[in-house]
Amino acid sequence: MRFGPVAPDEAEGAILAHSLRVGGRMLKKGLVLGRAEIAALTAAGITRITVARPDPADVAEDAAAARLARALVPDPAAAGLRIGAAARGRVNLHADCAGLVGLDAEAIHALNRIDPSVTLATLAPLTRVTPGLLVGTVKIIPYAVPGAALEAACAAAPGAIRVHGVTRRTAGLILSEVAGQKPGMSEKGRAALETRLRALGMTLAAVAIVPHETAAMAAALSALPGEIALILTGSATSDPEDTGPASVRAAGGTVTRFGMPVDPGNLLFLGEQGGRPVIGLPGCARSPALNGADWVLERIACGLGIGPDEIAAMGVGGLLKEIPSRPQPREG
Repeated sequence: MRFGPVAPDEAEGAILAHSLRVGGRMLKKGLVLGRAEIAALTAAGITRITVARPDPADVAEDAAAARLARALVPDPAAAGLRIGAAARGRVNLHADCAGLVGLDAEAIHALNRIDPSVTLATLAPLTRVTPGLLVGTVKIIPYAVPGAALEAACAAAPGAIRVHGVTRRTAGLILSEVAGQKPGMSEKGRAALETRLRALGMTLAAVAIVPHETAAMAAALSALPGEIALILTGSATSDPEDTGPASVRAAGGTVTRFGMPVDPGNLLFLGEQGGRPVIGLPGCARSPALNGADWVLERIACGLGIGPDEIAAMGVGGLLKEIPSRPQPREG
């Protein structure tokens, strides 16, 4: 693409690079100049204007952005995305469902290395999104780009962005209570968990409030409906053999993990019972503030695997904002 100043009578068919007010009319940048605009510029006594003139092999910004967006999202319905209309060299990609952002980061890095004029910006991997939220934006920076660069970008990252939609729609909650616990503690936990589930488009199928005893919790877990079982104990879980994990085993399930490198959220445990996942929630789940349990719940709700490697990787970026009501703050 050629870019620079020319006389108006040499600019027909070129793209106006900078907006100009001419005879009471605003000629906006990006306008393809025709005879009427050239006449208006000449009549106004303007002798030089800055224009862009694509080369024969170049692709105009909107066409390029639309083509790249289609290459990135070849099947919008399967990807859980909605592709917007091209405007000013930009195409936005919006979530079409609740879920987590899925990215092929290496492919996107490769795309963004091809040519500085061809770009894709996205939310961070595994960001939770709701329908309509902007997930990514394709931006062609100049008014046109070389066709070869566009083709390379389209080939670099097909299907590299998507939303992993929620696949588990219900959860049951067990709240254990200990003697002398603060009034309203169970209701606070129930409300916080119901809000979290609602944000994912999920339903709280049932709540069982039981004594903080292995047998009582195991019986409640065996009878609990829901595709995910949540356990929020009145006394913090401090060992894999503690009451919460023990109740999962007593109900015929298994415990696969205790503890995670996310703070708040360290005292989480994971297991399985009756063919469904069980999440033993840390006490910070009573707060609406972000904590490690949110990351685990979101991934399980979206059907994503979460094993030792995935939990270990959460430590990078896992130092989250302190919850003001925390009984034992990190410092002080």
